Order: sequence, then C-alpha cells, then structure tokens
Amino acid sequence: MSKDKLTIIPPGKPLSGRAVPPGSKSITNRALLLAGLARGTSRLTGALKSDDTRYMADALRAMGVTVDEPDATTFVVTSVGELNAPDAALFLGNAGTATRFLTAALALGHGRYVVDGDEHMRKRPIKPLVDALKSLGVSIDAPTGCPPVTIDATGRFSQNKVVIDAGLSSQYVSALQMAAACGSEPFTIELAGADIGARGYIDLTLAAMRAFGAKVTQPTPSSWVIEPTGYTATDFVVEPDASAATYLWAAEVLTKGAIDLGVANADFTQPDAEAYDVIRQFPHLPAVIDGSQMQDAVPTIAVLAAFNETPVRFVGIANLRVKECDRIRAVSTGLNNIRAGLATEEGDDLVVAADPALAGQRLPADIDTFADHRIAMSFALAGLKIDGITILDPDCVGKTFPSYWRALAALGVTYADEG
Repeated sequence: MSKDKLTIIPPGKPLSGRAVPPGSKSITNRALLLAGLARGTSRLTGALKSDDTRYMADALRAMGVTVDEPDATTFVVTSVGELNAPDAALFLGNAGTATRFLTAALALGHGRYVVDGDEHMRKRPIKPLVDALKSLGVSIDAPTGCPPVTIDATGRFSQNKVVIDAGLSSQYVSALQMAAACGSEPFTIELAGADIGARGYIDLTLAAMRAFGAKVTQPTPSSWVIEPTGYTATDFVVEPDASAATYLWAAEVLTKGAIDLGVANADFTQPDAEAYDVIRQFPHLPAVIDGSQMQDAVPTIAVLAAFNETPVRFVGIANLRVKECDRIRAVSTGLNNIRAGLATEEGDDLVVAADPALAGQRLPADIDTFADHRIAMSFALAGLKIDGITILDPDCVGKTFPSYWRALAALGVTYADEG
C-alpha cells in the first residue's frame, strides 16, 4: 500500500465475507530454524511470508542453507545440518523470534557470529539468554543487554544443565530447547522461579521440535530434558496465525458481521486463540482480563474494550513493555488521542474506560503505531466505528500480516485517498 498514513472510513454496516489469516509467524520461524538445523530437505507449507520470516530465511541463507520459495506460502529448506559462520553480521530487523532463537542455536556453531537488528530490536532485552549461555561456557557478549550479540562458538556447551530466567519472555526457553537437541548429551533446562511469559509458546516449540525428530521429556512443570537427537528434515504444515485472527474476530463482533476465517477456532494450537472466547463476550467483556498467556491479543481486546458496556482492566501484561514497542504505553497513548481519559496506566495494568457512545462519532486522531504492527492492526478496529481515525506508518503490518489492509478492504472497508 506504501502510504505514510491511512485514514479508515467507517463502513457503517456489518463486515462479512472471507478473510483467511496468514500462516503463524511463531510457528514459521520455529520451523525455519529447525529445518536449517536438520540434515536434508524440508518443505514448509502454509508458512507466513512477512518481514519477520524473511529475516530468518535470509539469515539461514547467509549461513549456507538453501531456502527456496516456490510459491507464496512455501519454503523449501535444504541444509547439511550446520549453520556456517557468515561473512557479516546477521541483520534481523525487529524480529524477536529470529534474534533469540538464532542466538542460542549459533552458540553450538563454529566460529564468530554477530546477531543484530534495527533500532527497535536494539532496545529489546536479551540479557537473560546471554547470561544462561555464558553459564554454559559460551563466549558471548551483549554489552547493552540487548542486541547486537557477538558469539564465538566452539560447537559445544561446557555442561548439560542450565537455569534460565524466563520472566521477560518464553522465547529464551524456546531458544535453548531448540538448540539443546543439537548437543552431544542429554540437556536439562530449568526455570529460575515459576514465572514465564506466555507458557503456551513452549508447547508450540516442543511440537515443532518433535515434528523434526527431537525427543523431549518434562520431569517437572518447570524443567525439560532434551535428548541429543539432532534434527531430521521433514515436511511440515504451518497453521494460520491466531494473533492475526484476533483482529478479524474483533472486527466481526464490533460490526455484528460474519467473517469466515477458513479455520475453526478449535483448530488453533497457539496461545492467542484463548482470546476468541473473551472477544465473543463483547460488549460484555470481563471487568478484569489477565493477558499473561495471550499477550499479543491484548492490544486487540483493549481497543475493542473502548466500545464495551463497562470498563476493563488488563493485568498480567508487564511483558508488553518490552515487545516491538512499549505496547501498554502505545495503546494508552492511542486511546487517549481518540478521547482524553479513555485509557489509564496504573503501574503495569491498563484500564480502558469503556463508552459505547464512541461509535458513530467523528473524533479525528492520528495513531502513532511506533512502527509496531500490532498497534496498527488493533487501532484499525477503532476506525470501523469512529470517523477520523488515521493510522500512521500503516506499512508496518508487513512484519506479520502484509495483506491486512487488503483483507479488510475485501470485507467492505474503504480508506480515504491520502498519504
């Protein structure tokens, strides 16, 4: 679409039709890495082609892996089972999955690797993962606690157990789990404390690992033992993205429409699918919503909550402050740009002061997306009911849902000709 801004024209009618979400970003990037670590040729179908997955695919190519793209939803990955030290730093944009997963995997490589990203990624913490790898004897350095990360790898860990603080992100655990299968002996991962962000993503990781031949057991709720099986190339089907589906579910209830996603809610295995049951309660959303296990769905539900019958408090969402941007602040700022006092930050809680009367009003507001795809897509929902909502940097949706604006248009949404 290539616009600096996009003003949404409220459709004034229920949205109906078919809008199929793209493949899961979380699963696609896991499968790409595992295919790169496997010996042989893997075919990944239903995959997401977006900024985040492109960064991962390009990084694999830079390390000697062949990644072909025969069509819009397929990657064919051929590898000898090793990731060679590249000639230059690996640039991963603002792709948290690619950055964290590769950091651990490359610690079992041979040679020097530099993992870097854009200005936003350079503000996202990776210190708990770096500290865990240091405890395993890896020569690794991240002076700011965020990327860039420099790794001088010798192909081995010095011990077969690690304790990791996953309070900030479950991605640290997933990264170590995927790497550990490439070791030389059974490897134990143990959580430091019970807190873990979005535990359901661990299940996604383990399912993908097992599909590529890994063997994992879980002796306790906070520990895993990974056998040194390595990975075997396979054909792998990526399910649609549940986080992307949340915008369509919300658009459906907000406009009293009927949107066919082409996939049943029950068929999703991703944590954000839990949002479906919450969204279906609109306009009577719960007074308190715990977003800890469906973090990427929180901006969606928060914008929806602005039109709810009663106020909504979001709790368990502190980790949203270290996503692509500070999403608590970004959602609060956007809602208050629409109308002062619509959102309040109380510590790391977000309180949305609901008002169904917002619908149908003209309240011109420029929404700063902070280059965050989820902020752009969430606030598009406000534009379905409020006249004058303008999304700045709308192309940032390319990170996970490049066809988002076209998908809404196919359902009957139009945009002002500007930008």
